[in-house]
Amino acid sequence: MNAEIIAVGTELLLGQIVNTNARFLARELANLAIGVYRQTVVGDNPERLTHALQEAFSRADLVILTGGLGPTKDDLTKETVAAYFDLPLEEHAPSMRRIEDFFTRMNRPMRENNRKQALMPKGCTVLQNDHGTAPGVWMEQNGKIAVILPGPPFEMEPMYRNRVYPLLREKCPEQFYSRTLNVIGVGESELESRLMPLIEAQSDPTIAPYAKEGEVQIRITTRAASEQEAMERIDPIAEQVKEAAPGCIYGEGDITLAQAVANLLMEQNKTVATAESCTGGMIGAALTDIPGISQVYRQGYITYSNEAKESLLGVNHETLASHGAVSRETAEEMARGAQRNANADYAIAVTGIAGPDGGTPQKPVGLIYAALACPDGSVEVEEMRLVGDRDKNRRVTVKRALDLLRRALTK
Repeated sequence: MNAEIIAVGTELLLGQIVNTNARFLARELANLAIGVYRQTVVGDNPERLTHALQEAFSRADLVILTGGLGPTKDDLTKETVAAYFDLPLEEHAPSMRRIEDFFTRMNRPMRENNRKQALMPKGCTVLQNDHGTAPGVWMEQNGKIAVILPGPPFEMEPMYRNRVYPLLREKCPEQFYSRTLNVIGVGESELESRLMPLIEAQSDPTIAPYAKEGEVQIRITTRAASEQEAMERIDPIAEQVKEAAPGCIYGEGDITLAQAVANLLMEQNKTVATAESCTGGMIGAALTDIPGISQVYRQGYITYSNEAKESLLGVNHETLASHGAVSRETAEEMARGAQRNANADYAIAVTGIAGPDGGTPQKPVGLIYAALACPDGSVEVEEMRLVGDRDKNRRVTVKRALDLLRRALTK
């Protein structure tokens, strides 16, 4: 089965509302191995909507529409689709009772135009709305299926899950299953080169790299009737991916790098402190977003000025004078000072030029140093030369600094 999604509403075309429904539906349909060929946005215009329906059904077996089920004159999705299928509208008594009960519970008078929401195409499957007054519609004719859902996501999403998904599941016995490996420390092109033998030989499962900011995701996907069957195919490929990127995979699925690092710290009962210049507390914020991190996170220092680096972290005045605030030497002394002052096992320090100005030919914008002071007295320092705006440079720095700590914890 293949599908298209049509979002109806002039407010979407004007940019007054973000079309999150299409993203939700595309993901849900992908899980059922239903390919989404196109997504369309149409205003509240029956002629244009009819044309969009004609085009969509010329390519797709299933068309899901969202929006235009309200009580006002410009809510014409149901009427337009019914006309396309040449079906008359008739009042659906159970829906009418639910609408009347809704207004009774709200202690509000029901307007005559609300009756419009209970008019349904003859012979359709009515999709009960547990979160609003507008029922949804499932119409099936000559091998083509039209599903109409409410526009508000808090109504649309539960209606899809509770009413539409079971109907589609009957028609789609197989689903897509995936494992997503989160990779850091190697770029997308380098990672693809390492995986090229696997990618060139792939048939099922498929392997797809996706670049994210400062990291890469590898998604391994197959279509199967059960999760067990899918994982029997996916797991051996995942092991081969791990072998191609040793030490670079920090977790799977939705786990963040900060969460992975926090887990390692808590599992090993190791403490950490942070000392930040150009990131201004963003590393500490990433860690303290994690519940339970107080077990292992000692304290953080934001030392933007040279004076603060000296007074709070004990960076030598001579180091700053000779090498500057943005230097390998300063980053190392910042890390040692934070480790010492906080009595922590590890300390992360960063200093650099995030931009947009402040760079020189010798020290350009994007030059950043991250240092990690370790329990054995050693300090690892990484030099970065980033290309991006100020915000991106700071976000990538946070990830690179956290990855320094992750690698030390997994040695």
